[in-house]
Amino acid sequence: MQDKPSIKTIIWDWNGTLLDDLNICIESINAMLHARNLPQLTPEAYREVFTFPVIDYYREVGFDFEKEPWEEAAMEFMSLYFSKLPDVKLTNGAIEALEFFRLQGYTQAIISAMQHDALVDSVTKPGISHYFDFVGGISDHYAGGKIENAVKFFESRGVLPDDIIMIGDTLHDAEVAAELKCKCILVAAGHQSYNRLKSSGLTLIESLNEIKSLFIEK
Repeated sequence: MQDKPSIKTIIWDWNGTLLDDLNICIESINAMLHARNLPQLTPEAYREVFTFPVIDYYREVGFDFEKEPWEEAAMEFMSLYFSKLPDVKLTNGAIEALEFFRLQGYTQAIISAMQHDALVDSVTKPGISHYFDFVGGISDHYAGGKIENAVKFFESRGVLPDDIIMIGDTLHDAEVAAELKCKCILVAAGHQSYNRLKSSGLTLIESLNEIKSLFIEK
């Protein structure tokens, strides 16, 4: 009896990896900084400071959560963010990458630090939900991280670490992959800079247009 073939699974990050929401994140946080008389962030500065959990990045850019509740600031950001979200497109090369992996027979999933219902809606609107066997966000809007959610997905599917590749745009995605003990590819087109991502030592590309070259045998 032959062994069952390995299940090939791509775990995608959503924000900044498949969804090109960098600009609306910068616009939203800058509106909040302006209201608090705090310095504005350039795209370059934002990509150097953004991190998970996002409360740490808020503190880094000047928020004082002894003077205001973190939860209220987080909800203020989400209100601004969601008001801009309908105009956001997928990242350059996203559809081509999803279609490539579909044709190659990969199972595809999204695991995100976005609140789950908002994530499902965000994935459904551009008409790409059919690419995914699983879409999983977190239970609140505070973007603490997604390691626990990723571990639950991993365990529920019973897949082996060698059969999973994570694709994301932040060092947190590298942390998730390390927790799962799976491979990881980072894309320097989202919320963190190329130089920051390079420090991970992982495979790093500048856009999803390069992804196929990593999977096609030379």
